[in-house]
Amino acid sequence: MLYSVGLGAVTPIVSLTALSLGASTGLAAAMIMIIGLGSLCMNVPAAVLTARFGERATMIFAALWAAIGMATALWSSQLPMLAVGVFLVGMAGAPFNLARQSYLAEVIAPTQRARAMSTLGGTLRVGSLLGPFAASAAMIPLGLDGAYWVGLAAMVVALIVCWWIPELLTHERDVPLTETEKPPQLAKQVSVWSVAKQHARVFGTVGIGVILLSGVRAARVAVVPLWADAIGLDASVAALIYGLSGLIEVLVFYPAGRLMDKRGRVFVAVPCMAFMGVALFFLPFTQGVVSLSLVAMLLGFGNGIGSGIVMTLGADYAPAAVRPQFLGTWRLGSDMGIMALPLILSGVTAAVSLAAGIWVVCGAAFVGALVLGIFIPRTPRQS
Repeated sequence: MLYSVGLGAVTPIVSLTALSLGASTGLAAAMIMIIGLGSLCMNVPAAVLTARFGERATMIFAALWAAIGMATALWSSQLPMLAVGVFLVGMAGAPFNLARQSYLAEVIAPTQRARAMSTLGGTLRVGSLLGPFAASAAMIPLGLDGAYWVGLAAMVVALIVCWWIPELLTHERDVPLTETEKPPQLAKQVSVWSVAKQHARVFGTVGIGVILLSGVRAARVAVVPLWADAIGLDASVAALIYGLSGLIEVLVFYPAGRLMDKRGRVFVAVPCMAFMGVALFFLPFTQGVVSLSLVAMLLGFGNGIGSGIVMTLGADYAPAAVRPQFLGTWRLGSDMGIMALPLILSGVTAAVSLAAGIWVVCGAAFVGALVLGIFIPRTPRQS
């Protein structure tokens, strides 16, 4: 949660900082994508780091790296230096996210895995909600620098917390190794590419659904504010509507995790995509505050019940002895969706209309629901 507080504090401010340093509006808007680019570039190296040094050490390193990025952005006086700082923060996200997912998958009982991953997803949402409020308070006396001070402080405290968590002394699992798994002492030597080839069927089926799910989630962040502006609503009203959507997400993450543990992953993955698809279909038909609020809340409900589903599925399918390498590829696919679908939304909106762009995202949601519904087992993966 601390890590998410830090990231949430600076994410809305990066574009404003770029403007203050002389960037054009288009360049300032593009600066925020550097965070995602940094994470995308580090997914495979993050898997190597985690396999080589372990989850705890990787989280400590990532928190330190993020703190360096925050400090670089804080003291930047030119756009290139700000871009470097933001890129460093993005780079830190990949190893931090992968290592904490791998750590939880190791220490949590399989029968409680989905609840643990959903709770992790919920804490990320709580942190993302708290971060902007903390930044707002700090910016009253400090200006834009206040957001980066909050981010820096959050990363330093996150580092201290990671320092005190128990070390995982071994990668041995309490399940027998299959023929395709390596003994623990050889796990560090297995390449990410070999693991990806070995499990190509999983990545080519459920992995495609995860790419679509991640892309729809990333695109839905933009569509509600954009449509609110298109129908003439004030920015403060749009922010309130988006906040209601976020509140619904926070309220439903734990029940959804419990349902995944009790009934199976498909009972959450498919409704998650279906609800978002329905909400996105009706979004261009909304004309006022009430209708947009209802659709935004349905969108938040769909996204909220899927809290932790990507991490849970990754932990389910990851071979025990080479979990970091598998999860690195899993997260690479997820980040590709996060980068790609918003760009498609932007391109279709520019070429046709915003409504057309939203319906393309809607189509991706329904295709993702179909893919996940076909390939995820109907029963719990763990008894």
